[in-house]
Order: sequence, then C-alpha cells, then structure tokens
Amino acid sequence: MNFRPCAVIPVYNHGASLAAVADRLRRQDLPCLVVDDGSTPEHAELIRSLGESDSGIEVLTHPVNRGKGAAVKTGLQAAGKRGFSHAVQIDADGQHDLDDLKIFLARAQTDPEALICGRPVFDASIPKGRYYSRYLTHLWVWINTGSLAIPDAMCGFRVYPLTQVMPLLNREALGDRMDFDIEILVRLHWRGVAMTWLPTRVRYHADGVSHFRPLEDNWHISRMHARLFFGMLRRRLGMGYL
Repeated sequence: MNFRPCAVIPVYNHGASLAAVADRLRRQDLPCLVVDDGSTPEHAELIRSLGESDSGIEVLTHPVNRGKGAAVKTGLQAAGKRGFSHAVQIDADGQHDLDDLKIFLARAQTDPEALICGRPVFDASIPKGRYYSRYLTHLWVWINTGSLAIPDAMCGFRVYPLTQVMPLLNREALGDRMDFDIEILVRLHWRGVAMTWLPTRVRYHADGVSHFRPLEDNWHISRMHARLFFGMLRRRLGMGYL
C-alpha cells in the first residue's frame, strides 16, 4: 500500500486555535482537509483565509452546523476521493498533543490496515463531570463489543485506514454529532478491524470553547448506545450466541 496520509480537522468556531494546529501539521508536510461546520462569519473568514494562505490546506464548508460527526464524515469522504490512504482525525481546539503525531503515523505506516487510536492521558484540567461521565460510555462500549478491546471510544485523535473506513461509511448511517467517535469504533470492531492504542496527553485549556451540549449530545449518545445494543443482539442471535 502506498502510504499517503492527510489530516481531517472538523471546525466549528475555532478559527483562532485552528491556525496553530494546522501550522503544526503542515510542518510535518501533512496535507490538511479542514471542514468548516457552519461557523459564524468571523470564524468562517479566519478559516477561509487559512486555506487561501497555504496550498496544502483545503477548506470544505457546511453552510449550516451539522455536528462534529458530520464534519468528520465529510472530511473522510473527501480524503478517500482524493486518493489518500490514511486520515488523521484531529480536533481544532488544540487539546491533542501533536508531539505524538510522528509516533501515530509511524505506527500506521508499519500496520497500514489497523486503526491507530489515542488513549487519552488527562491532567487536572479535565472537568470532573466530563471525566466521570466517560465511564458510562466505556461500560456501554464494553457491553456492545462483548470485550474490553476498546479502552476509550471518545478520544478524537486517530489515524483511520481509509480502505477499512470507506466501506463502512458507504453502508451505514453513522451519527452526525458527538456520537460519531464512539459508533465508528464499535462498528469497525464488529467488522474485525485491528486497533492499536497509543497513550497521548489531552489538555482542556482554561480559555477553550467546548461545543459539547450535555442534554442534546448525551441524548444522541444514549440513542446511539441503544441502536448498537440491539444491533449487537441481532448479531449474536444471527451467529447463535444467544
């Protein structure tokens, strides 16, 4: 396989922090597909100008906000159409430690069919509510996979092998919001896709802007867990497990 990675960056009103993230990626000669998910005009202008200033940054635009998952899917579909072999999913808010990027890419090149996933190492900056609420999702993921193979399904720092991901995206209607990161891992696990987990530091900046909406996003995540649960039951019934 010809190893040709790019970065997919979903953005919604993170125009200011995006420039630093993109700069770090471009220093490593990584082409960037930035998906502006309906940002407000002032942020949209910052995002557009970033694309105009660097030929290695392509900006894709959603006219209205559709959700992080929808933005990532747009970026992954575009990466596949442009002939990239792998896509690094990275957040635009600067939470992820890009010092680990070389390690992630090296592992993806060594094992090109595997999904390389970040296993977050948090410091004291993570809000306690966000930290402890993750365990409920961990529990449901373990139930829906019947294993402990996915230690963390919520970290958005990953390297997707597009040969494995594109058939799934073309067949399944995955969630459009914060539920996407979780659902795609469970469904790839069901398909037998190998996953490698690498520790990576995640920091919540004091002045950072979070678009996680506790009521609405937890509702979407709960519905997604329910869909996966009944999907898991159907799979097991079909294979005679129950």
